[in-house]
Amino acid sequence: MLRRNLKHTVRNPVTVFQAVLFPIVIMLMFVKVFGGAFSVGDDYIDYATPGLLVMAISYGLGATATAVNSDMTKGVINRFKVMDVSRGSVLTGHVIVTTLRCLVACAAIIGVAFAMGFDPAASALDWLGAIGVIVLLSFAAGWLTVALGLAAKTAESAGMATVPLIMLPFLSSAFVPADTMGAGMRQFAEYQPFTPIIETLRGLLAGNPSSGDAIVAVAWCAGFALLGYVWAVSTFKKRA
Repeated sequence: MLRRNLKHTVRNPVTVFQAVLFPIVIMLMFVKVFGGAFSVGDDYIDYATPGLLVMAISYGLGATATAVNSDMTKGVINRFKVMDVSRGSVLTGHVIVTTLRCLVACAAIIGVAFAMGFDPAASALDWLGAIGVIVLLSFAAGWLTVALGLAAKTAESAGMATVPLIMLPFLSSAFVPADTMGAGMRQFAEYQPFTPIIETLRGLLAGNPSSGDAIVAVAWCAGFALLGYVWAVSTFKKRA
């Protein structure tokens, strides 16, 4: 299942563009076009990179939801039923490929960020912590996306189901501090799930991690993973 899904990803240039190249385009736009208008106290590339890492993860989720839904609606699962294939491997294969695709996108973002002057103060331990948060978020988002793809009726609606996950980073502290936003939006940005994850990454990469943000970030990721796993397994049993 892992090899199958990797081949599908490589053979689909739209998936590669949306998951890897489009976040880089967004990065160039925000840093080079809008960055000079934001006052965040540091170089804007240092401030924006953690949020762009989360955005790189969210932008690749639509392809997973669509692929999972296609497997369910085009009869592929019926073929797997008569083969010596574990049902769990069908879902796990999608989750692992999603996680790997997110890690590739994040590596690309970090590489471009360094080329643009990114200068983190993180120690080796801080980098390990940041990588751990990225892996955990990618894994959790993978399960939640698989569940959304299974629950959708069509491939088109499966892709649309991931739009909130793509939009949430824009409504967080990814590009500007939450306390500079207007009333209502500020409270939403402070309490939505991606803000503590972004702030955890920002603290780790700056060499000044916050245990409070980290605990909340891990809790949100664990909640996403648990919700996605239970929802995906129950839906898969009903539909397969």
